[in-house]
Amino acid sequence: MSSIARQMWEATERYHQLCYWAPEVREEGSRAGLKGFWMNYFATRVAPLGPVNLKAVESLFFYYAPQRIERAIPDAWSYATPEAIIEARYRGMDQALKRELGPLVESEELLRAAEIIKSVVQNVDGTGRTLFTGWNSLPWPNEPHLALWHGCTALREHRSGCHLMALAVNGLDGPQSVITQVAVDEAPSEWIQHEAGWSDDDVATATAKLRDKGWLDDQGRATEICYQGRRQIEELTDQMNEQHWVQLGTETCDELSSLLNMINKELPKDDQIDWREIYESNETQN
Repeated sequence: MSSIARQMWEATERYHQLCYWAPEVREEGSRAGLKGFWMNYFATRVAPLGPVNLKAVESLFFYYAPQRIERAIPDAWSYATPEAIIEARYRGMDQALKRELGPLVESEELLRAAEIIKSVVQNVDGTGRTLFTGWNSLPWPNEPHLALWHGCTALREHRSGCHLMALAVNGLDGPQSVITQVAVDEAPSEWIQHEAGWSDDDVATATAKLRDKGWLDDQGRATEICYQGRRQIEELTDQMNEQHWVQLGTETCDELSSLLNMINKELPKDDQIDWREIYESNETQN
């Protein structure tokens, strides 16, 4: 049975994730000066922290290969200031959400969801969750559809910080993290190199280390140690991410989940949660 933290992550993640795929967000980022998908991706997520250096960004996004991040940071700050990047992201999300949601943007349901989200974020402990703290330091937008996105984004970054810590506690580095995720069928194999950007040498080195630790067998398949480790990672992530949801209460969590599920039906699928469905659909079309 899913924990309350996992259930609410799925609901908030689905509303947040439009920022990565909406053409309006990419177009506004490009107008601000950013170059290409990955510069948009890294610079917009980290912009609330200011023009941070490469090593700081690598530590926050250690799932991704350094060479992928180096193509974006620190060059992004020479093209656009963090303030301009943040403004561009909100402009793009304003346009994208209005296009996707239509009349729902002005609905009582969305207004209520935004109110609940704001009350949740106010009770979150941001200790050690750097990206959450950055987003939470920004002023809340006045428009309900943007306030809802802002809150979902802050909560998403809180969970991402919890997950990073859980991976580190279990002794996994960047490539080992994604390789084991794929090994237990929690992600497609394309994520190792196509998404995260790890090289053949990176993969070979990480795989050898995982074999030595007993997480992979000689054929590169997940062992029981790997399955147990990945379960522990998810459980620890949920544990560190659940207090604000517990404090909100089951009844209000259920209300927010119901509201977001209704709203999210109007949005594209999420590539993390719905990756199997997305891949099956692409294979059918091809």
